[in-house]
Amino acid sequence: MPILNYTTKVDIYTTLGAIQGQLVKHGAKKIMQEYDNDGHISAVSFMIETPYGTRGIRLPANVDAVHSVLTKQKVKCDREQAERVAWRIIKDWVEAQMAILESEMVQMDEIFLPYMINNSGQTLFEAYQNNQLMLEG
Repeated sequence: MPILNYTTKVDIYTTLGAIQGQLVKHGAKKIMQEYDNDGHISAVSFMIETPYGTRGIRLPANVDAVHSVLTKQKVKCDREQAERVAWRIIKDWVEAQMAILESEMVQMDEIFLPYMINNSGQTLFEAYQNNQLMLEG
């Protein structure tokens, strides 16, 4: 079976509005959209308050990866469809995370820790991936 939301017809701006609505409802500040060189939205960035101060978060959408997966799954898909699917998956993930937050099982910064931006503009995961954040074995 193909990946989640592979048949979506919801345009990305509607989906991005839903993502932003969930984030604002749960305390996000200063939301912005980042664009790639072709004018496509590549990430949603926002600020959250944490016990350690205000932190930046960047949620990227890897549209090329989604397009590749859909192609492997033999789903007829152009870049626009892959973009709709990618953002729809992120929206569903954010909604699920906000439900966990509302249950008080986690904190906002705990949810978004891999996407937290450091002083160099990298996410925590990118720093880890580049061996700039080592976890002891």
